[in-house]
Amino acid sequence: MIDQHQSTPRTDGVLLPVSPEAGRILVLAVVFVCAACGLVYELELVALASYLIGDSVTQASVVLSVMVFAMGVGSLLAKRLRCRAAVGFGVLEAVLALVGGSSAMVLYAAFAWTGGSRLVLVLFSLAIGVLIGAEIPLLMSLIQRASRRDAEGTVADLFAADYVGALVGGLAFPFLLLPWLGELTGALATGAVNAVAGAVLVLWLFRREMSRRWRRRLLVLNGVVLALLALAAALVGDFEEAARRAIYGDQVRVAVRTGVQEVVLTGHPDRPPDLFLDGRLTVRGGDERGYHEALVHPAMNGPHARVLILGGGDGLAAREVLGYGDVESLTLVERDAGLIRLARTDEPLAALNGRAYDDPRLRAVTADAFSWLRGARHGAYDVIVCDLPGPGAAADPKLYSQEFYGLARRALAPGGRLVVHAGEPGSRPGVYWTVDATLVAAGLATAPYRAPASGGGSSGAGAPGRGAPGRDHGFLLAGVGHPPALALDPGAPRLRTALPERLAGYGQAAESTRLTGLPPSTLVRPRYAHQS
Repeated sequence: MIDQHQSTPRTDGVLLPVSPEAGRILVLAVVFVCAACGLVYELELVALASYLIGDSVTQASVVLSVMVFAMGVGSLLAKRLRCRAAVGFGVLEAVLALVGGSSAMVLYAAFAWTGGSRLVLVLFSLAIGVLIGAEIPLLMSLIQRASRRDAEGTVADLFAADYVGALVGGLAFPFLLLPWLGELTGALATGAVNAVAGAVLVLWLFRREMSRRWRRRLLVLNGVVLALLALAAALVGDFEEAARRAIYGDQVRVAVRTGVQEVVLTGHPDRPPDLFLDGRLTVRGGDERGYHEALVHPAMNGPHARVLILGGGDGLAAREVLGYGDVESLTLVERDAGLIRLARTDEPLAALNGRAYDDPRLRAVTADAFSWLRGARHGAYDVIVCDLPGPGAAADPKLYSQEFYGLARRALAPGGRLVVHAGEPGSRPGVYWTVDATLVAAGLATAPYRAPASGGGSSGAGAPGRGAPGRDHGFLLAGVGHPPALALDPGAPRLRTALPERLAGYGQAAESTRLTGLPPSTLVRPRYAHQS
């Protein structure tokens, strides 16, 4: 009599549709896919939280530490499922696919409609960590059932597949998923891949380990998960549009992802636009003059034939510089070519910046400011204007480091001046005076001043609370050897604010907030994130 199961490979009571070696390879392939998906979930949470909340170091620390802790908890909880490893793994992967795939949309929704996303970030980090942590014990049980190799070799194979999968996921996230699909669709696609991998493993390879009822349940569960992920992917465009309206209001004219940041212009086409970068109001078109006039004109008192602007891609600081007829050349270094293109071609924004990019004296360079300064000629500029994100949680700390200011000092001509937007001396004096200490440590002498804020900020302003009523803009004017005089150049163009009459008082107002004894911020010891 012929055994009805003689054509089905058997491994200690486990019936497989393939040979034990092929079953082992399939399990390792699923380990690889699950590891790649798990790392994408982690990176997506870190990236989106850094974009929405700011301070990438803190967000990475929160996500990774919470997730690693939760993985340990998940490993312990998985012990109860090992007796039914196939069913447990099937349910686990379906839930992980839904939670991980939807995490970006939920986090973005919390930010758009409630203004807060830290709690959601922690909860998703916990949930995803627990689910990822439960994977390895269950996969270990499944691979031992598929192929009865020695435990040491099996563990080595499993962890090798896990680590290689994490490598592929880590590289796929910035180089494939983000450029091609974006954060929201990329997370949903990752969830779909995760669900399919788990379903193939348990519903095909280990289908004989489950009852018919559980096979039906898992089939329905995975079908529902994939349908929800597909529906969410189909609605991503409408969701993003609704979220933008919740964040920016109803008059969104332009919303583009440039590859560096999200750039949004709002307002009526016949009026000066408001500019948002990565969700933060950085220019309020109707009253940005106070910031830009205070930033640029005190630094122009003295020789100013050759001027360098670091940042300022919106062209508003360039408008102020080009108001001086004796400026011979202006170099503007901006990391975001998309912002430059928008400032050149968008009619309301181009009108606001006085069509600065059409001036033949201006040369725009797309580059990172720090890297570009490293190659700048010594003594090449009479004036350097740092129109960069304000120091603090949302800024790149290297752009406010002693090393950065040392490079700027090297690029200054004798008698040249450097001006820096340094935050809000009234509400955050620790940050403001740390910038001052950093400039002094780089060999520069400073003259502090502050100007009232009526709403707008710089093109790169990312400091939390920028432009809020009652907060001032703080600046530091620096030179080599002695502090530059707080005065305007005799040939300065006519200004629209009260800066000429009040500049001396602005200096006294900033001096009244002075804090002493603060250490400088350096590349290896950034000081701004937790300063007050």
